[in-house]
Amino acid sequence: MLPLLEERFDVLAVDMPGFGHSDPFPPGIDSTPEALADAVEDEMARAGFDRAHIAGNSLGGWIALELARRGRAETVTAISPAGLQHGRERAWGANILRGMRWVARNAPPPRALMQNPAGRVLAAGPSYARAWKMDPADLAEEMELFCNCPGFDATLPHTFQSQPRGLTTLETPVLLLWGTLDLILLPRQGRRFERLIPGAELRYIQGIGHTPMPDAPEELAEAIGEFALDRPRARVAQPVSGR
Repeated sequence: MLPLLEERFDVLAVDMPGFGHSDPFPPGIDSTPEALADAVEDEMARAGFDRAHIAGNSLGGWIALELARRGRAETVTAISPAGLQHGRERAWGANILRGMRWVARNAPPPRALMQNPAGRVLAAGPSYARAWKMDPADLAEEMELFCNCPGFDATLPHTFQSQPRGLTTLETPVLLLWGTLDLILLPRQGRRFERLIPGAELRYIQGIGHTPMPDAPEELAEAIGEFALDRPRARVAQPVSGR
């Protein structure tokens, strides 16, 4: 989605501590959503972003809402945000992610596995509705990063056992986007955010999954752009998913 967003915005896209190519937190700092928001906020400050239109997926959506609570967001587009799982939904989502990580670590090497459409579905099907269509090299790199990221075990319990703060007092315009084929954070969870966040707009997008950027990049970029451009300051900060 970056090229699509960069046509219209100055974009800051970050790998959160312990994920992607970013180093983990130093010892003594718990990898909570609040601590991850601190890290994104620091990156915003370094890049000269006082406030921005913030978009995030999954854990990144929770962090976007936390940054709105701190007054750092002009708008928030939260794509399947984490944080309002109930009861058995917590174990459901966490176990799917643990299973995907087990596959990433124990299946054939990612670059071999991804050459086969069935292998791409096995590795990434819970996240992407059209995993078989993804570029094998891109998905192999993602699986290698997922397999080795030190932030996974440190972050997962906080993601599924705590909740976002201050949702009922947010004054930031919030757009919630949810794929109807989200198998990790079930689509019904979107209604909970909609009920709690004043004035939030919830849109369900047919046929996309939990991490929908490869499934529908144009549709998502257009939704982010239209929502942000109705307001001032055309800058976007995008905390990426914690997966």
